[in-house]
Amino acid sequence: MYQREWETLARRELERLQLVRLRRTLSRIFAHNPFYKARFKGVDPEQLKDLRELEGWPFLNKEDLREGYPYRYACAPLQDFMRMHTSSGTTGTPIICPYTEGDIRQWGEVMARCYRAAGIGRDDVIQITPSFGLFNGGFGFHYGAEALGAMVIPIGAGRSALQLQFMRDLGTTALTAIASYPLRLMEVARGNGFDFRETKLRVGIFGAEVWSDGLRRRIEEGMGIETFDIIGMTETGGVGMGIDCSAHEGIHVWEDHYLVEIVDPITGEQLDDGREGELVVTTLTREALPLIRYRTRDITAILTRERCRCGRTSLRLDRIKGRADDMLVVKGVNFYPMQVESLILAHPEMGPDYQLILERVEGKEKVSLKIEVSQEIRPEAGRVLAQKLNDFLGFKVDLEFLPWGTLPREPGKAVRVIDRRGNR
Repeated sequence: MYQREWETLARRELERLQLVRLRRTLSRIFAHNPFYKARFKGVDPEQLKDLRELEGWPFLNKEDLREGYPYRYACAPLQDFMRMHTSSGTTGTPIICPYTEGDIRQWGEVMARCYRAAGIGRDDVIQITPSFGLFNGGFGFHYGAEALGAMVIPIGAGRSALQLQFMRDLGTTALTAIASYPLRLMEVARGNGFDFRETKLRVGIFGAEVWSDGLRRRIEEGMGIETFDIIGMTETGGVGMGIDCSAHEGIHVWEDHYLVEIVDPITGEQLDDGREGELVVTTLTREALPLIRYRTRDITAILTRERCRCGRTSLRLDRIKGRADDMLVVKGVNFYPMQVESLILAHPEMGPDYQLILERVEGKEKVSLKIEVSQEIRPEAGRVLAQKLNDFLGFKVDLEFLPWGTLPREPGKAVRVIDRRGNR
């Protein structure tokens, strides 16, 4: 572990610390931002006695932060800002997340914990493929590696052939990436006769996109590595809010820094552990942009608050199923693209690159699924997938199998759904 004392706190001690840090966060908001303070009428930080009081407070969401562009919710003097990043969305008013020196230090600390949970230490060579720019990913991985004292290859996004060259020649042992990028590396490797097993690569830390267990198995088998699912977002300070450990029994959230709830996406009602809903995050140690009850739109569940086999005591989340905004509603059926992906990847000849096309034809909804295949598809495999999709969704999906490499490779996150239905 990177900080054993903090990572193994007993549940009662952890909750006591959360209460102290929640009071401190509220006091910071009240002292620095009258506009933000007005959201908490009747709340006195010094009188806060129980974390459950949080349930009655208002939510904060992405639109609030957009409307607050650039610094309406900031809680530190401008002269204390040392960095800024924006959320990775490509449309609308950007959400600005400023960082103080303390915020940068905190980011490096939680990222170092994530690395250690993935078995990465000072002797590793870490190849960082997320971009270094307004998107926060590359910097978070960099700060964590510096805190460990590990070697960094800060190559950033793209240049896949060079990625493979450096991986081989510089002795990369750990790869960090958005979850779909390993697929591109594996594709380029096949075309160049590159064998990952002839490198020193042993660990992959991937996030920023929803990725299924089936895709995880494909990557691990194709690269010969162990993978770890990392979570976090710009609004809450960046990548590193949590990660799964070598037990792979849920994603540890660093609860001394983040207080999480699961709520019903429609009603906002707090849900019991084990029930699936929307992840809500309260930051406990952020200075420039502390967030109280921020609705992430991510769908997950709290699996357990019991001590993990790795020794850590922080609660564990289920892997993110999708975003509430990503849920598709077709012919009255609700589902997530990841659920379709899991059915596809049960067939070894079907590739992980696919597109769901939603259209409206003569007033009726139509769903097509284009899937790349590595070889001529066996008729029975196509029939089995068609039947499984029909059983799962309750309606027919038109399947089209394409040669490997047919679908466009978009820069950044993979495009899995194309919705052409217009106004619904």
